[in-house]
Amino acid sequence: MQNEYVLRQERVRRRMLEDGVEACLISSNTNIIYLTGTLFAGFVYMDRDVTICFVRRPSGLDLENVVYIRKPEQLPELLAERSVRLPKSIWLEEDEMTHSEWLRISKIFPDAVTSNSTHKIREVRAVKSDFELELVRQGGRKQSEAIMAFPSLFRQGMTDNDFAIEMEREARKRGSLGIVRVFGQSMEIYMGAVLSGENAGTPSVYDFALGGAGLNPTVPVGQNGTPLCEGQTVLVDICGNYNGYHCDQTRVFSVGKTTEKALYAHQVSIEILNEVALMGQEGVACCELYNKAVEIAKRRGLDDCFMGRRQKAGFIGHGIGLVLNELPVLAPKSKMVLQAGMTIAVEPKFVIDGVGAVGNENTYIVHKESAMESVSLAPEEIVELKV
Repeated sequence: MQNEYVLRQERVRRRMLEDGVEACLISSNTNIIYLTGTLFAGFVYMDRDVTICFVRRPSGLDLENVVYIRKPEQLPELLAERSVRLPKSIWLEEDEMTHSEWLRISKIFPDAVTSNSTHKIREVRAVKSDFELELVRQGGRKQSEAIMAFPSLFRQGMTDNDFAIEMEREARKRGSLGIVRVFGQSMEIYMGAVLSGENAGTPSVYDFALGGAGLNPTVPVGQNGTPLCEGQTVLVDICGNYNGYHCDQTRVFSVGKTTEKALYAHQVSIEILNEVALMGQEGVACCELYNKAVEIAKRRGLDDCFMGRRQKAGFIGHGIGLVLNELPVLAPKSKMVLQAGMTIAVEPKFVIDGVGAVGNENTYIVHKESAMESVSLAPEEIVELKV
């Protein structure tokens, strides 16, 4: 098991060498977990030869090369005690640091040229090891089992939030860790959205595929207390995090029977998923997958409601892993190409006026010479809730 984290560290080292950088200092939760398998308050220092964990909390951490510190200003002295030369160039996670944090760390290494490692390490994380891929598969299975149990939780007279509470509880009972990690200063943690009726088309401040008004203007996303009425769809996008690696899987229910347009649009979503999965092999540009999805939606006469009505999402999928929104992004201007071992959530969705939203989301594993492998195993058809 320890070898897994050594291999991850070596992957980051190779990227450092490509960039001509001598060392990196890691302080973000996600990258500390990625490099060590656990979370602590402190820093991971890596140069071309050594990895040292400088820890403030907790005490008694079971890791190799742990050095306890009170403050980061101790690092130069502690490195010197271990015969580690101070670097002339160092990566810092500048996109995840405040300006004051950056100034403080820069003063600790006054002779080093600093550069931003955030995007580069995200690119490293985008391609998963076999060990990571198995965790994604395990999470997908558990999430699928939870989703298949959700329809039995519905009771007539529920609001979208009533239903969401029961589904979140069911997910927790089945092992969900109850936390969703996201990248970006303007993004925030929440377990996911349950969207029905007109609320499904409400734009959100967050960079999600669909929004929802939310229950309070301080958290303007997701369910808003809408009563679940006959004929409406209920789009359930509750994220799965069962082992640290996230899986995205959206499924759609209907309260009784829904409209022909909703059923038709949902079938188009399934068509898009199938086409994108077939295309999504190593070497394919992410923008090509986006363009294929848009082309199908337009050909089927649904481009006006594809990825929203009042506010359209600028993507149809995204990488997923230790955070919900990993690289790459399936967007029109994305220059990234797929690599074997990437894990990607694809979410072609439609907003139907007066009904709600439809469209599935699956998490896929990219392979070298075959279609993407779905780890989202719940049935893809709209499930009718009993009223």
